[in-house]
Amino acid sequence: MMDVTQIQKILPHRYPFLLVDKITEINKEEGVIIGYKNISISDNVFVGHFPDHPIYPGVLILEGMAQTGGVLAFESMDDKVNPSEKVVYFTGIDEVKFKNPVKPGDRLEYKMCVEKNRGALWIFRGEAYVDGVLCTQALLKAMIVDK
Repeated sequence: MMDVTQIQKILPHRYPFLLVDKITEINKEEGVIIGYKNISISDNVFVGHFPDHPIYPGVLILEGMAQTGGVLAFESMDDKVNPSEKVVYFTGIDEVKFKNPVKPGDRLEYKMCVEKNRGALWIFRGEAYVDGVLCTQALLKAMIVDK
């Protein structure tokens, strides 16, 4: 398990763009990580998306999935590179499906699985759930590079 202060030692993201609150499970051998974000009406995004019908933006769900995958990538690297000297960049997003809306009060759970890893290149299959119901799925491609 990893709390937000431990996540911040790995990821460069900070408020308001750190989109994973906690890692609840990490299995480096199987290439699986589970984390979550609590969605609150006080999140700034709801000022404009949408004031009378608040829906958490799909692009932020994808970013939260990517950040969770980034934690797994850094934690899985054999040579234990210094995360403060590296950054994870998106290189592609495929097979995205938004199945159900995410609303204030939801706990958005991210499940990321490594599909492929070749050096600095990573491909993750990701799913996001609220109360066990699939909300979003995607294939996320990333690369770890020097800052």
